Amino acid sequence: MSTGWHVVRPLGRLDPDRGVAALVDGVQVAIFRTGDGLYAIDNRDPVAEAYVLSRGIVGSRQGVPTVASPLHKQVHDLRTGVCLDLPGVAVTRHEIRCRNGMVEVRLRQEG
Repeated sequence: MSTGWHVVRPLGRLDPDRGVAALVDGVQVAIFRTGDGLYAIDNRDPVAEAYVLSRGIVGSRQGVPTVASPLHKQVHDLRTGVCLDLPGVAVTRHEIRCRNGMVEVRLRQEG
């Protein structure tokens, strides 16, 4: 797995408050564009063990940008990957940026 930045897609092709899945260096990543910014987390739902978080419901909880799993509805903080409903459960958060109109992701290995 590389540690560099990977171009995913143009910023204009990311719909606000909707997720999109991208394969980044062999890892499925869920990417979100909200009014607060860009977020990238693993696409794998740790509860359902399915690659579905990019299809989750984007929202907020007490001002925190979130995504709710489309399967079991657990809510994850998009800034940290932490599940707000189940203590000790989280998804890996990845670095994301927009450079020259292109969204780029850099994978993180946590744990």
